[in-house]
This record gives sequence, structure tokens and C-alpha cells, in this order.
Amino acid sequence: MALALRIAGYVFVTLVLAAAAAGPLVIAQDGPRMVRPGEVPWPSAIAGGTGTSGAAGIETVVLKGDPAKAGLYTLILRVPANLRIQPHSHRDDRVATVIKGTWYFAYGNRFDEAALKPLEPGSFYTEPPSAPHFAMTKDEVIIQVSGTGPSSTTYVDPANDPTRR
Repeated sequence: MALALRIAGYVFVTLVLAAAAAGPLVIAQDGPRMVRPGEVPWPSAIAGGTGTSGAAGIETVVLKGDPAKAGLYTLILRVPANLRIQPHSHRDDRVATVIKGTWYFAYGNRFDEAALKPLEPGSFYTEPPSAPHFAMTKDEVIIQVSGTGPSSTTYVDPANDPTRR
């Protein structure tokens, strides 16, 4: 039994590494799946992807679904310390939970540090469709975001869109 579990673990790691090399990392699609925090295979920091702010340095893992397609999806994001994310919105309805660190978050059309509310681990917030919001970190933050795709990201000021630089 122990040998079978060890082999299954090696197969899982091999599949995860192969998937990471092939494109966006997706952990679970069909059937039951459980993932503990220490089992998340974080990819190299890249500029996000569909359903993210697109800010450089954010590591994104798709836990379930595909934010670019119709249907439920769940992402987990690891956001580095000292990052500012300018006001932007997503076309889909989303909910998020802070897993680690303090996520400074607010709604509005312009970045206003005084409006940011510190959300510690366990905090929950919403991102209603097309509602501009912005965020900041002081330390590393991990958040989990779920929505119903297809998702998109639109910056209030297109000049702030990191994918256009």
C-alpha cells in the first residue's frame, strides 16, 4: 500500500510538471480531487492569464475549469509583496477568499490607498461583474478566486494594463 501511494505521488508530480511545461497549470478538471496547500505546484511567476489582473509576478494555478471558457472555474493566486494592482474589472461574477497574508482591497475607478481595506486570512470578498476594484500587497498574499467564465480583464485606464506594456 505504501509503495502504491509513493508511486501515485510520483505520477502526480510528473503529470503536474508536464502540464506546467505545456501551458497554464490546471490541477483538477473531471472527477473528485483534493489539494492541500502544500501540494499546490506553483509555476514560475508570469503575467497571470485570463481571469487575473495580468500583473507581472503573480503566480496562477487553475484549480478547476477554464476562466477563458463558459462555466465554473477556480484559481489560486500567489501575489508577491509590494505589488499595486490598478483599477480594473472582470465581466464575470466572482468571489474570493484570502488564504495567506493581508490583501489590501477596495472598489472604485481610481487607486486610492486610503480606501484599501486590509483583508486577513479567511476574509471573503466579491468582484461583481464590471465593478472596478484595485488592490495592494505589503507581504506575500495567496487568494482563491472562483467565477463563472468566460472571464476577462478591463483596466479603467488602458495605460495601466500591464499586458499592453
